[in-house]
Amino acid sequence: MLVELVVENYAVVERLRVGFHKGLNLLTGETGSGKSIVVDALGLLYGGRASADMVRTGAERARIAGIFEAPSEPGFRELMERNGMEVEDGELLVEREIQASGKSRAFLGSRPVTAALLKELSTYLGDIHGQHEQQELFRAESQLEMLDSFASAETRLGDVENIFLAWQQCNRELEDIDTGEQEKLRLADLWSFQKKEIDLAGLRRGEDADLENERRVLGNVARLQEQAGGAYDALYESPSAALAQLRQARRKLEELCRIDATMQETVESLRPAEIALEEAAHTLQHYLGGLESDPKRLDQVEARLSEIDKLKRKYGASVEEVLAFGAEVNQKLEAVETAGERRAKLSQERESLAEKYGQAAAGLTRLRQEAALLLEKSVQAELGSLAMEGCLFRVEFSGGDWSARGVDRLRFLISANRGEEPKALDKIASGGELSRVALALKTSTMSRTGEGRRGKVARTLVFDEVDAGIGGGTAEAVGRRLKKLAGASQLLCVTHLPQVAGFADHHYQVEKVEVDGRTMATVRKLEGEERTREIGRMLSGQKMTPEALKQAEQLIKMGSK
Repeated sequence: MLVELVVENYAVVERLRVGFHKGLNLLTGETGSGKSIVVDALGLLYGGRASADMVRTGAERARIAGIFEAPSEPGFRELMERNGMEVEDGELLVEREIQASGKSRAFLGSRPVTAALLKELSTYLGDIHGQHEQQELFRAESQLEMLDSFASAETRLGDVENIFLAWQQCNRELEDIDTGEQEKLRLADLWSFQKKEIDLAGLRRGEDADLENERRVLGNVARLQEQAGGAYDALYESPSAALAQLRQARRKLEELCRIDATMQETVESLRPAEIALEEAAHTLQHYLGGLESDPKRLDQVEARLSEIDKLKRKYGASVEEVLAFGAEVNQKLEAVETAGERRAKLSQERESLAEKYGQAAAGLTRLRQEAALLLEKSVQAELGSLAMEGCLFRVEFSGGDWSARGVDRLRFLISANRGEEPKALDKIASGGELSRVALALKTSTMSRTGEGRRGKVARTLVFDEVDAGIGGGTAEAVGRRLKKLAGASQLLCVTHLPQVAGFADHHYQVEKVEVDGRTMATVRKLEGEERTREIGRMLSGQKMTPEALKQAEQLIKMGSK
């Protein structure tokens, strides 16, 4: 449930802070007063698209923040934990910031998040239904999604999609085998030659680096002997060698310690150094013994490096790349050799998947058809409460091509008058009838998905002028339905009908005022006489009459029953 909404520098809003409550929260105001701004701002908190046009002229950024009561569903908790988020004091702070440059940022509990996460989170926070969504009802895809939601078909849909994608992958692989087979057969001789050339070379990883080092050594034997011999003499062989000097220093210190034992630790510290020098000298002696000019071996190394360089020029910049190329060629050859077996296996797998898909799709169709009967009854019952008692609502199924959503194609059909054949929703002439059908569909799907799948959860449901195009007794029926629906959820509704406004549990007025030569939209909650006067204005226009006030009082009294 939405507890509080804060909007700053958004459109014509400089700053507003509005608290909302359980039940039916209605927003009214004159045409063009900015009633839909509240709905649009809330849409941003639900992950909607942001635009620089939303930023108030002269401001650097716009900011929208909402405080929600944290949902109790396990799915919400899992989503928060998966993204490293915590809920504090049972409330959730959601924020969007839009810069004048067009960039936007989203925050959850003051931590940066993506707008995609807010969109995923909005499933648990609420839903917005406006005139755009009414147009979406015309689309067959939207109607199918609505029926699937009503049928709680997520698991069946997931099974169908997984099988379909696997079946598609089999088809693609078979096409690759068939279309590329001739080309691969033509290249097989080349691949065989390349594989043979690389295999005969007998390369090993790092061989080129080892050979390069050996070539440098063989080409500089005399210099290496000179340097190594000099180092050996300095360490060990000459009378002034480091090892001899160290030993002499140690013996003197040992004599000193016979008089002053405090230097014993210094004597001990020299022993590791003496051992290290001895080991270095022995290593140098062994190294010198192995240094030998070998022109024949140098020629062998040069020839092997030349052979490796030739392979590098053809197959890769290093021995590792040459070996990787050889492995890839080997895989291609194996694929050519086993293409027949692979084709037979894929064909068998495709047939098996096709059979599984047929069974899964048929099960999904049965589930949809059963749900469609329930949806028809539910929508017709809802339409009866919206002064459309004679309305007939049907879900028409037709077959279609295989897809990740099954084989069903469907249309929502409606007959607004007795005796007439049901027609597609976009054939409904009356905007008022379409508004009521949209409300009936939304109410039916919300009641089933909200109470069946999630448990009875108070979510924020937003209706933006869902009563457009209706009036009189029909408006009263819509108001009663909204009032009833608000018993299980928090409703925010933008309306221009006084008959609907009379049913509000909490009434807010949106108006534009001019301050220092600039227009600003404000929202304030109405109580008592203020509310009566606002509904009276909606009845009579700018000129308030005693009759309008009296009728407004009657609407409020009727709405409170």
